[in-house]
Amino acid sequence: MPESIYDVAIVGSGPAGYTAAIRAGQYGLKTALLEKDNVLGGTCLHVGCIPTKALLFNAELWDHLKEAKEFGIEGVDGRKLNWAAVQERKSKIVSKHAKGLEFLMKKNKVETVRGFGKLTGPAQGGVFTLEVKGSESKSIKAKNVIIATGSEARMLPGVEPGDRVLTNIEVLKLGEIPKSLVIVGAGAVGVEFASIYRSFDSEVTILEMLPRLVPIEDEDVSKELARVFRKRGINFYTGAKVEKVEKTKAGISVAFSADGKQQKIDADKILIAVGRKPNTENVGVEKTRIKSDRGFIKTNEWMQTDEPGVYAIGDIVLGTPQLAHVGAMEGIVAVSKIAGKEDKPIDLQKIPNCTYCHPEIGSVGLTEAKAKELGHTVKIGKFPFTANSRASIVGQHEGFIKIVSDAKYGELLGVHIIGPQATELIAEAVTAMELEATVEDLMWTIHAHPTLAEAMLDASNSVYGLAINA
Repeated sequence: MPESIYDVAIVGSGPAGYTAAIRAGQYGLKTALLEKDNVLGGTCLHVGCIPTKALLFNAELWDHLKEAKEFGIEGVDGRKLNWAAVQERKSKIVSKHAKGLEFLMKKNKVETVRGFGKLTGPAQGGVFTLEVKGSESKSIKAKNVIIATGSEARMLPGVEPGDRVLTNIEVLKLGEIPKSLVIVGAGAVGVEFASIYRSFDSEVTILEMLPRLVPIEDEDVSKELARVFRKRGINFYTGAKVEKVEKTKAGISVAFSADGKQQKIDADKILIAVGRKPNTENVGVEKTRIKSDRGFIKTNEWMQTDEPGVYAIGDIVLGTPQLAHVGAMEGIVAVSKIAGKEDKPIDLQKIPNCTYCHPEIGSVGLTEAKAKELGHTVKIGKFPFTANSRASIVGQHEGFIKIVSDAKYGELLGVHIIGPQATELIAEAVTAMELEATVEDLMWTIHAHPTLAEAMLDASNSVYGLAINA
């Protein structure tokens, strides 16, 4: 019986890999999805986006219960948190969606191959051979290969994860809520876990090396998050460098420098959230013409590497944000190219960035500082949620919507939201920018009342000093 040759073999089943596999199946390509773990979904589903957001929703509910009297709900003073039940609900959500992925592979005729996939070199006669090491070793052949092996948490030098030193993996498995937690890094992961555990009454301290929290966001957003975090009792130091992490009898001790002086803090646990490194070791990159930089793989706009027939998508790609939705779209771009279908490369300026701390953050496009740096003459519109009626109804007044526009033609350059449902509201801004809408287009778009989305209407009007509600 002749050996089966796949049209495409995809290494890794995270959001980038499984999206590519499903689209390949939809296009009628003979597809193999290689996965080293016994479940599909990768970091995002099992130890990243999904379980974290499940815990954040629990934390939000818990915060609402603290304020129940304001909403006319009494008798909840004796509330009790069942942490085991919280963790169980999180696990059920993950399990449900993992099973859903298994179903989607069968539905789209994608063959799942268990094991660690590795390139053996360039294509021979137009066909690649991949070694697959699992419970038993074998090899598969494919005309095209998509590498989607994802990333893992970076660690501080000399620090190893364990029961007190945590990464995104360990922090999601905690058997009890720590009384105190130090978080190194104030990016999305750091501020999300700070938000979760502060809601559950942990003493939280964030140490961030850069000058502000969420440093990739617009500076006004960082200032607002800092203000709200102070109000919530979340401690933080910016411009802070961790010098040493030591285990103590009861927990950990962290020596760090900030504000020009040496400082020290003791806590039960420490979470390291200083970014993620690409998983490209041992995937056979060195046996090909693929070029890499610090482990990240270089691709063109169609996700093609320098090895013809080999594509890279997701967290391993050089120069694109390490976000699940970016990886998923990169998978669609790569498969469309392989299948010879209509294709469109990703525009880096139209990628939404979402952080699910409370208050939430959603942004797209250029910050005010970056727009000015690139030579734009900008006009800014800003509308606070304190003036939005739906925000009053849901009892969440923190934050604002900020629009960065080009002064000459009203082109939308960036939209930055901090406040209730910011991660949902940003979709309108992304759509507007994708369709090349102007501020004027938003101003003439009727928004339902009363909604949080109305704040976008007021923010666009405020660019020209015409906001109705402020």
